[in-house]
Amino acid sequence: MNILFFLTPKSDVAYIFEDETLRQTVEKMEHRKFSCIPILNKEGKYTGTISEGDLLWGIKRLNINITDLKQMEDVSIMAIPRRATYKPVHADADMEDLLDRAINQNYVPVIDDKGSFIGIITRKEIIKYCYKEMKELSALRAQMEEAE
Repeated sequence: MNILFFLTPKSDVAYIFEDETLRQTVEKMEHRKFSCIPILNKEGKYTGTISEGDLLWGIKRLNINITDLKQMEDVSIMAIPRRATYKPVHADADMEDLLDRAINQNYVPVIDDKGSFIGIITRKEIIKYCYKEMKELSALRAQMEEAE
């Protein structure tokens, strides 16, 4: 199965660039109500993901006053350590690769042959697909049992 069927394209995904600030990241995540967000470089290559937990622990470690927006503007998002690595898959990956990544990630970043970020596949879409397949198999099994 072509995994691109599940793709939310880059144009519909919120992301940040490596040169953005802590304040910009927090505001974008708050506005979109996301718990994590992809990070891209200026060439559009996927470089990682930052989560709310990363922000929280980074703010604590760097002793940043979260009520001082000016201080948050002076902190590069790349100064915040990331605990988890959201590994991407290539656009030609198979469903097995996708499932393997989705077990531990909220979403799976998708990159093209040049390493450019083209979008994400959410765990929700993968679960919906698996549930649909499971229901179809159950219905088929029930039909086969009735025929016996």
